[in-house]
This record gives sequence, C-alpha cells and structure tokens, in this order.
Amino acid sequence: MKKYAVIVAGGSGKRMGNIIPKQFLLLSGKAVLWYTLDTFLRAYADIEIILVLPEQHINNGKNIIATFFEDSNRIHIVVGGDTRFHSVQRGLQEVKEESVVFVHDAVRCLISVPLIHRCYKDTLEHGSAVPAVAATDSIRILNHIHHHVVNRQDVRIIQTPQTFLSQIILPAFKQDYSDAFTDEATVVEANGTPVFLTEGEYDNIKITRPIDMMIAEKILDERSALKQL
Repeated sequence: MKKYAVIVAGGSGKRMGNIIPKQFLLLSGKAVLWYTLDTFLRAYADIEIILVLPEQHINNGKNIIATFFEDSNRIHIVVGGDTRFHSVQRGLQEVKEESVVFVHDAVRCLISVPLIHRCYKDTLEHGSAVPAVAATDSIRILNHIHHHVVNRQDVRIIQTPQTFLSQIILPAFKQDYSDAFTDEATVVEANGTPVFLTEGEYDNIKITRPIDMMIAEKILDERSALKQL
C-alpha cells in the first residue's frame, strides 16, 4: 500500500533557549531533522515525505534536503499552520490516494526503522498504530490543591509516528479545531474511531530541552559503536 510520512517540524526552539529551532540544531554534525528524514527514507523505498515547516524556515529545510539527500524528489515541503493540528491538516492535504499515513515529530530524531515497520504492519491490521511505552516513574494526578497517585502500570507515554489508514485520518482532520486535540490520536478518537496502541521505544525521545541533545548524542554514539562491532 502507498505510504506517506507527514513530518511536523514547526518548533520555535523557545524551550531550548535558542534562536535556532531545535529541528535545525546540529547533532553529531548533522541537523536533528536530517536523522528523522534519513530514517523514514531508509524504512521504505516507496515512501513519500511531506515535510511541514514554518514559512520563515523553508529555505533551511530545502538546504538540508539538497545537501544530503540524492532522492530529494521523495520529500515535499509545505508551510505549517498556527497549531500542530493545522500543520498536520495542511500536510494531509498532500495525501492524494488510499495509503498508510505516518505523522511524526521531526525532533523525535532517534526513531528506528523497526518501529516504523511495526507501525505500518499494525496499521494494516488494526487501522491505526500509536506507539506507547510504559511509565517508569511514580505518577500523581493534580486536581487544584489536591493530588492522588495512580498505578503506573495503567499509564502509557505516547510517542510518534502515529500511524493511520488514510480513510481514517483524512476525515478526522476535517473536524473543527479543539483545544482538546493534543495529538493525532485525540483527533481520530473525537471523530468516533478508537486507536490501537503499539509498543514504542524508550530511545524514541523528543528533543525539547538542552539535556535531550546530550542524551541523543550518547545514544547515537552507542549505536555507532554497535555498528562497528
């Protein structure tokens, strides 16, 4: 089946304390965004990438693609919207045929090919695949000044790529925007379709703060060392 990956790279970099958006920061000599694009391109020879960027950083994206990717014809850039919902919505407008659609945070740059393959397989079987990992810390729910503990075995931390059959995600994103839409799964669920949780990966971290860059560097070093064995 046809495959599309909507890569959302709309971050401003404010939490990183950096003028440069985090998707363009250098990680082991290459932009964070490069790692994400490279992994999806390696996952499937027939996948098309729809890269959603802020308008003011379109040229940055074009430069990365032109410099590092020979098969740049598989990557299409669109301008993002004011919210994640609207950015994804614009990306989905480029999906023109029945397909499996991955929606992924550009700054989850340690995404692996096996995870992409698992999401694809589970989506064909269940209609969707949302990666999730078990919580490892104690969890408490706040309610104004009160709080209570919950069983962390019942808690899952949600990741991307959130993956759907096109006939499920495209109609869902025709809904009016709501503040309750925190990710693609919540949009699809609001449209009346349950989502399937698949096993995520603890390495699949989101680059949000400076410490995340240090962790990502370490993981990349370990992966490189393993390849050399």
